[in-house]
Amino acid sequence: MASYGVAEAKNNFTHLLDRVEAGESITITRHGKPIAELKAMTPIRPKLTLEERQAKWAEFMARPIEVPPEGWSGVEVVRRMRDGDL
Repeated sequence: MASYGVAEAKNNFTHLLDRVEAGESITITRHGKPIAELKAMTPIRPKLTLEERQAKWAEFMARPIEVPPEGWSGVEVVRRMRDGDL
């Protein structure tokens, strides 16, 4: 892992970012003590493809809407949902 002082890192920031993008980790030091680390971020990818998300949405929308009987309080509805009675 490469190590650069603050001033040197500031002067070579674009170059350091290129190295980080290539997979290298770089430590930034102040007075010889490490204060920061530059490393590439893990790419954020959706866990589901577009087609999978669309299928799940269609499945969700196809479910019937369950309306609780008239006269139930909100507490009663939540309790029955929690207990699996609804």
